Amino acid sequence: MTGPVERATAAYQAAYGEAPARIAYTPGRVNLIGEHTDYNDGFVLPCAIDRGTAVAIGEAADGMIAVTSADYDETDRFDPAAPFEPAPGWRTHIRAVSAVFRARGMAIGGARIAIAGDVPQGAGLSSSASLGVALAAAFDREQRLDPTALALIAQAAENDFVGCACGNMDQLIAAHGQAGAALLIDCRSLATRPVPLPEDMAVLIVHSGITRGLVDSAYNERRAACEAVAAHLGVAALRDIDLAILEAAKTALDPVAYRRARHVVTENARTLVMANAMPASDWATIGRLMADSHASMRDDFEITTPEIDALVARLAAATSGLGGARMTGGGFGGCVVALARRDRIAPLQAAALDHFSAVGRTPGLIHACRPSAGLKVIGA
Repeated sequence: MTGPVERATAAYQAAYGEAPARIAYTPGRVNLIGEHTDYNDGFVLPCAIDRGTAVAIGEAADGMIAVTSADYDETDRFDPAAPFEPAPGWRTHIRAVSAVFRARGMAIGGARIAIAGDVPQGAGLSSSASLGVALAAAFDREQRLDPTALALIAQAAENDFVGCACGNMDQLIAAHGQAGAALLIDCRSLATRPVPLPEDMAVLIVHSGITRGLVDSAYNERRAACEAVAAHLGVAALRDIDLAILEAAKTALDPVAYRRARHVVTENARTLVMANAMPASDWATIGRLMADSHASMRDDFEITTPEIDALVARLAAATSGLGGARMTGGGFGGCVVALARRDRIAPLQAAALDHFSAVGRTPGLIHACRPSAGLKVIGA
């Protein structure tokens, strides 16, 4: 099966009768730890994966943007100079990125676009950020913008036009991913530090079979709770407090908001410890941190489901003390990530199949991978 770059190129040639001027490819991501910390100015530890989105682009003399999707066999056409108007499904993301360029005074003119990807949607692997960053890079014809600027354009498209109050993690790892390493990202300063994975360490991604959606979920509600606690404590974000400060204010806080904040504060601490444990292959610490992270998402942030909890428990047991597992992504479905010594991957895959058999679901994505490189532009 050909990859997204080849399929986007073929779709472009089929739709427009010529080769594209350039192709932007951006990977999806899996977050190893640091969930719902990005929009609290905290720390995250994702890695780019070997699945992504390709955007093939060329100029159009009529000033319109025409788009074809190789994955859906669907098209769109709109005027990038006109006010933003949402459209069904994937089309809104293209229009949203175009609208950010327009709002910032960066005219993009007419374009012909073909899109192809292999990041499962609704899996918590950041298919929308992968598309957004690739689009931003494709629209940046003169390559004036650095990867961080492209990532922030894609985030603004989600926040200001799609209607999802996401943080910046997904877009930053898509833009800056490194082969063989996760990336510790400070979501306030946007500083990044590579965290190499030892050669005997592998990542396993297992789709739970439960599809999730950020905009329609309780994501925005949880963000609001976190911001309310920060405002009550007089700080810019939950990044600025530790557990002792939060505990001292507990009686003055709404009990639900307190639990939401406790997840973020403790998750930030776990993420920093994990960045040191991974290069050292400290399996005991890795397993404990992933277990604690999942428990915090389950009990304090309340974004897991009983079925996902069962999958995590089964995978964690299958590591035999040589790794850990947790839900990854925004919550309420999507994927579980396991980080384990390479020789535990086969038992983990078998454990995933056992889980799906037990719950009566057809197995979906069960994918072992190593961290991949981020954004690349071909033919620029």
